[in-house]
Amino acid sequence: MSQANNPLHGVKLAHMVEALIQYWGWEQLALRIPVRCFMYDPSVKSTLKFLRKTPWARAKVEELYLHTFPNGVEEKL
Repeated sequence: MSQANNPLHGVKLAHMVEALIQYWGWEQLALRIPVRCFMYDPSVKSTLKFLRKTPWARAKVEELYLHTFPNGVEEKL
């Protein structure tokens, strides 16, 4: 099964979260995706745990990642 058309193929969730934190910061992430793990005492570990258990939130993070880095490269970091 080919993943040629999947822009997230090979991109780990931890990488997406860390890149978004570095680009937007926790406050801006909380404004864009209003979930507790971004709003109150945020950490990468708690965020990853939440996103792995919550498909709708993970989908929002993936969507924001694709919107923020459309070429798959964090060119503004």
